[in-house]
Amino acid sequence: MSLNDLLISADGEVGAYTLTTARLWATLAAFAGLAGTVAGVAALLRAVRGVGNRGRNGAYVALGCGAVALVVGVVNLLVADGGPGTGNGVVGGGMAIVLGLAGIVLGALALGRARRVA
Repeated sequence: MSLNDLLISADGEVGAYTLTTARLWATLAAFAGLAGTVAGVAALLRAVRGVGNRGRNGAYVALGCGAVALVVGVVNLLVADGGPGTGNGVVGGGMAIVLGLAGIVLGALALGRARRVA
């Protein structure tokens, strides 16, 4: 018996709270995007204040997490064969794309501000 058989019910119906493999990947990607967004905000605040290394490390974390979330979210949406509620992780994939883009933008802004000489 595989893990996917344990996660999906025997009749093929996917409930609203059933954790499928696609939903799990989409949720993990959304959490990576959220981590990138939080790291990007923190790095941007450090870059504005000029504290420590001016947020350079946080900017790199935000760029990395955002890129991972964006790629996994796009792949998840490309392989999904149904809409929201079908167990394919469509909603989580969309959230991963939005949060990944936000993390990339915030990381790039923080990195640009950290390189400026005051």
